[in-house]
Amino acid sequence: MKKHSTVAWHREIPVRYECDVAVIGGGIAGTSAALAAARSGARVLIVEQFGVVGGNATVGGVAAFCGETGGQGEAFDAIVEALESFKAIEPYRPYPEADNRIFDHEILAFVLQELLLRRGVHMLLHTQIADVRESGGRVTECILSGPSGPEAVRANQFIDCTGEAKLVHLAGFETVQGRPGDGLQLPMSLMFFVRDANEKDIRVQVPDGWIEPIRNDDALPMTTIWPNGPRGRAIKIKIPKFDAGDTESLTAAEIQARRRMMQVLDYYQRVKKEPWLFDHCSPRIGIREGRRIAGEYTLTLEDVRAGRTFDDAIARGVYFLDGHKPDDDKRTYILSKDDLKVPPYQIPFRCLLPINSENVLAAGRCMSAEQLTLSSARVMTTCSMMGQAAGIAAALAVKRNCTLRALEYSDIRKTACGRNAIIDL
Repeated sequence: MKKHSTVAWHREIPVRYECDVAVIGGGIAGTSAALAAARSGARVLIVEQFGVVGGNATVGGVAAFCGETGGQGEAFDAIVEALESFKAIEPYRPYPEADNRIFDHEILAFVLQELLLRRGVHMLLHTQIADVRESGGRVTECILSGPSGPEAVRANQFIDCTGEAKLVHLAGFETVQGRPGDGLQLPMSLMFFVRDANEKDIRVQVPDGWIEPIRNDDALPMTTIWPNGPRGRAIKIKIPKFDAGDTESLTAAEIQARRRMMQVLDYYQRVKKEPWLFDHCSPRIGIREGRRIAGEYTLTLEDVRAGRTFDDAIARGVYFLDGHKPDDDKRTYILSKDDLKVPPYQIPFRCLLPINSENVLAAGRCMSAEQLTLSSARVMTTCSMMGQAAGIAAALAVKRNCTLRALEYSDIRKTACGRNAIIDL
């Protein structure tokens, strides 16, 4: 296939949407940002590339909130309260007594869309960001690509919650990725699901000749198994050494992940004699790290280990440094296990502000942070706190007709704390 040729194109497209705040990416950070901005009175549009919002929590099948699930803010509280009403989430236990809280990810997909609709957020599903119009550090429009073809959204403020900092990257603002030296990212994981078989069900499902079978435990990738409803199991496998910000690499990751899934399934059925039947696989591999913005401040490993506080703090992290080595598929950490725990720490608003941008924020795992720091701050609970703060800030900038940097950080923090976010350490 021929590579490296170029093509120039120009096309006038309709500005179909105009709003106060456009949130690009509908994961937990993006949903929380949209909920918070709408509650602040802003006209909000949220763009999501899949058929449901929720990101890794729904499409990725990662049905567990890691870290502390209390005190994350009103947006996250609303999500948990809705799941509780469906009896679709485990009872609350504080962190670190429990380091995760399992929920039903299919119920969450419904819950999130209904919460957004109740607050008047305009949702665009099956829609991706294709390009950005930027001038003087200010984004004026995002070019979207959906079933209707190319269309634009014009907004006063934009929030990048894509996970891979796509908006920031397309706007030409600086981004970074991976670890220094080789750029390798925190490894991806694929979620798939099995159910216990009845006596008459077929136990072995992978025919001979389709895969290279795994014959012993040493050849297994890192595999994590947890309950997934009656007679069900959720299984997560580690898939390292791929780039979430590169089209061909992400494609290769998906292919490799499903091959490994079939190897693991076959091993547990054929060798371990587990009475499992394959049920389904998440339609997207779970991404821990893609591009990160180069922000006004980069949260460092030293900050996290010291439990640092900041004048412009808008979120709090507590989760351990969950950084697996990016170059093998085993349960190996970058740090020794004695060095994984961290005290509670604060995340400053400047970590959400891309350098040289005027009306763009980035929340979630594309925040400005060192790789190991991100391995703690990337969990959905903390991403929700960041998203809520970003939504509050964007709506406040619209209301005051000012830039994000002209805002008083104390106003953002005061509003977030007034909405049940526990930021103080």
